[in-house]
Amino acid sequence: MSLALPLLALLMVIVALVRLAPRIRLWRAGAPAHVNWAQGLAAVPRRYLVDVHHVVARDPYAARMHAAVAGGLLGATGLALLGLVPPLGASRLFWGVVALLFLAMLAGALAVGARRVPTKPKRLSGGAFQVLPFLLLAYATGGSLAAGSLALALPTALFVLGLVLAAAGGLGLAWQTGGGPMRHAVTGALHLAAHPRPGRFEGCRETALRPLDLDAPKLGVEAPADLAWNRLLGLDACIQCGRCEAACPAFAAGQPLNPKRLVQDLASAMTPGGNPAYAGSDYPQARSVAGVSGFHQPIIGEGALIHPDTLWSCTTCRACVEECPMMIEHVDAIVDLRRFQTLEQGAVPLKAEQALLDLRGADEPGGAPLSARADFAAGLPVPVMAAKGEAEILLWLGTNAFDLRTGRTLRALVQLLQAAKVDFAILGAEERDCGDLARRLGDEASFQRLARLNIETLSRYRFRRILTADPHSLHVLRNEYPAFGGQYEVVHHTAFLDELAAAGRLRLRAQAPQIVTYHDPCYLGRYNGEFDAPRRLLDRLGLERREMARSGKRSMCCGGGGGAPVTDVAGERRIPDLRMGQAKETGAALVAVACPQCTAMLEGVVGERPDVLDVAELVLRALDTAPATPAMQTGARLLEPA
Repeated sequence: MSLALPLLALLMVIVALVRLAPRIRLWRAGAPAHVNWAQGLAAVPRRYLVDVHHVVARDPYAARMHAAVAGGLLGATGLALLGLVPPLGASRLFWGVVALLFLAMLAGALAVGARRVPTKPKRLSGGAFQVLPFLLLAYATGGSLAAGSLALALPTALFVLGLVLAAAGGLGLAWQTGGGPMRHAVTGALHLAAHPRPGRFEGCRETALRPLDLDAPKLGVEAPADLAWNRLLGLDACIQCGRCEAACPAFAAGQPLNPKRLVQDLASAMTPGGNPAYAGSDYPQARSVAGVSGFHQPIIGEGALIHPDTLWSCTTCRACVEECPMMIEHVDAIVDLRRFQTLEQGAVPLKAEQALLDLRGADEPGGAPLSARADFAAGLPVPVMAAKGEAEILLWLGTNAFDLRTGRTLRALVQLLQAAKVDFAILGAEERDCGDLARRLGDEASFQRLARLNIETLSRYRFRRILTADPHSLHVLRNEYPAFGGQYEVVHHTAFLDELAAAGRLRLRAQAPQIVTYHDPCYLGRYNGEFDAPRRLLDRLGLERREMARSGKRSMCCGGGGGAPVTDVAGERRIPDLRMGQAKETGAALVAVACPQCTAMLEGVVGERPDVLDVAELVLRALDTAPATPAMQTGARLLEPA
C-alpha cells in the first residue's frame, strides 16, 4: 500500500509532461532568446516566494489561499514521490508529514471554492477554472485520507477510498496542464526562470523598450513565430486572475482592450482555432474578427484573431504589468505588434499617421518649428546652451513646450531655477522631440533617428544633469538613450525642486489650508519609481494632502500615454473623466500634477471639478521672495485663478 501514493504522484508527473509536450514544442519554435538556465532555475524559489508573492499579497485572502494550495500541492506531491525510497515509504512519521501537507492543501482548496461558489468575481475566468476547486478538493481530501491511513494504520477501506479520490483529483489536475489552469501553474515556474526581463527580480525597474534591429528581414511581430520563445512561454504563464483587467484604464473606459483576454488570445494564436474555451471577460465593444490563428498566421487584423483597435487602445501605462503576479510583459508584446503594423504595413490610425508624418518632417509631432520651442519664456531671461557652452543643468523642455498651458508650468520652473540661482541653460532650437511618441506607436525608425540626432547635439556641450518636467522625456533620456550611447543623469523637476527646498535654496511659505490630491504620472511613478519627491514638496507647502483610491504604483493612468490621444480609439467613457472622478472622491480642491500630458488630459475634463496645477506652479505660489522681481510678478499673475 505504501507504494500506491508515490506511484500516483509519478503517474501525475508523466501525464503532465505528456500533456505539456505540444506547448513545449511550440515555445521552442519561437525566435531565439538567450537564457541563463542555471542562474534562472536557481533563482526560481526566491522569485516565486518573494517577487510573485509581493504582488499576490496585495489581496490578503488570495495570498493565504495561494500559499496553502500551492505549498500543500507541491510539498505533498513532492514528498509522496520520495515515498518510492524504501526507508521513507515504510515510515509512519513520513506519511504523517505528507498527510499534514495534504490537509494544508485542503484548507486552501476550500478557500478556492469559497471564492468562486456560488458567486464568482467578474474579473475571474470561469470554464475549466470553475472545475479546478473540485479537482483540488478531491486530490487534497483523498491524499489526506490515504497518507493519514498509512501514518495511523487506519482500515484499508479508508486508504482505498482516499487513493481513489486522490487519483481522480490528481490525474484531473495533471490532465489540465494541457489546456487548463494547471498548464499556467506549471508554465509559471519555467517563465520565472526564463523571464525576458530578469532585472525585475534584482531590484531594477526594467521598463525600457528593447531596440529593434532595423536591418532585420522583418520589423516587429506579425505572427506568434516572430515572438522570442521565452515570451511565448510567458504568455502561457497567465493564470487568468484578472488583476490586469481590473487595473486597465482602457478596459475601465469601455475601449476594446482587456489585457487578460489579450494575453489569452496571444497564447491561443499559436494554434489554429483560437481559444474557444476562454470563459473570462471579453473586450468591451468587441470588434468582429475572423478568428483565424496559427503559429505563422498574422495576429492583428479583421481577418486574424485580434482587431487593430484592441492594439491601439493601450496607453502603455504598465498598470497591467504592475498588477500581474506572474510578471507577464503585456506592454512589450503590444509595442512589438505595433512595430510591425507601423513599419511593415503602415497601418496606423489616421491621427497617429499625421503625427508620425510631422515627426519625420519637422522633428516634432505637431509640426511646429523648433525655433519656437522657447517662445513660452517671452520676457524671461533664459540662457541657451549654444551661447554658454556649458552649464550645471541642461533644462530639457519637451514636446509640450509648444503648448500654452505647458508654457505656464515651464515659466514657473524657470522662475524657481532663477530664484535658487541654478546655473542652467536650454537647447532651444537645437532640441528635437525625444522620440517617445514615435517609439510607443511602433515607429522605431523615427525614434532611433531622433535619439541619435539628440545624442549628437548633447555631446557638443558640458553639463552635469538633465532636468525635465516631462516624465516621458525623462524616461526616454534616462532609460532608452543608453542603448544608443547616450548616458545621462536625468532628474525630474519635482525631485530637483525638492532638493533645492531641502538645501534651503528655495524658501517656501506655508500656504493657506487647502485640500490637495496628487496624481502619479505613469512614466514618473511605475516607469521610474519616483513617488515621494512630489509628495514631499506638497507637504512642505502646508497643504492637506489626500490620496486617491488608486495612487503610487497602483495609480490610474490619465489616458495620455502610449500615443492614445492620437490613436483616439473611442470608448464608452473617457479615461481622464474616470480619473477625475477618483480625485473628486477625496474632496480635494486641487489636483497636483507633475506631467504636461496629465495636465492636458485632466484639464480637458468638463463640468465641476478640482483645479489642476503642476507642482512647480504650486511651489512658485509659495516662494518666499521679497521683493519679487518683475518676471516673478508676471508669473504669479499667470497663476492666479480666473
